[in-house]
Amino acid sequence: MVHNLSMKKGVLHKKQPQWIFRLKLIPKIEKQVNKIIEAEFIYKVKCLTWIANIILIRKKNGKLCVCVNFWDLNDACVKDDFLLPVTELIIDATTFHEALSFMDDTADYNQIQMVVQD
Repeated sequence: MVHNLSMKKGVLHKKQPQWIFRLKLIPKIEKQVNKIIEAEFIYKVKCLTWIANIILIRKKNGKLCVCVNFWDLNDACVKDDFLLPVTELIIDATTFHEALSFMDDTADYNQIQMVVQD
């Protein structure tokens, strides 16, 4: 299964200017990026139509998480009519059942892949 982007008509591509990070953060960023490259979740491409920056998010446990700033791309895409369900409602719906199963998504690698053209 793959996902493709539904772009709004007339939207121009955006290239975000490159952000500059503190020198002491660069090795941490490289480590995280190399980790997801090795997991074959991302790969290098030469695409000059959309360029998005990496952003660092500090988790509650103090660790840094590397994310990609897709704000401009999200604004250019058609919104999905099918919203994600509220987690609390799903858990409440399991009342009186013997088992509840969650997909292990702690590594963030088991996400739906994109169509190569997108």
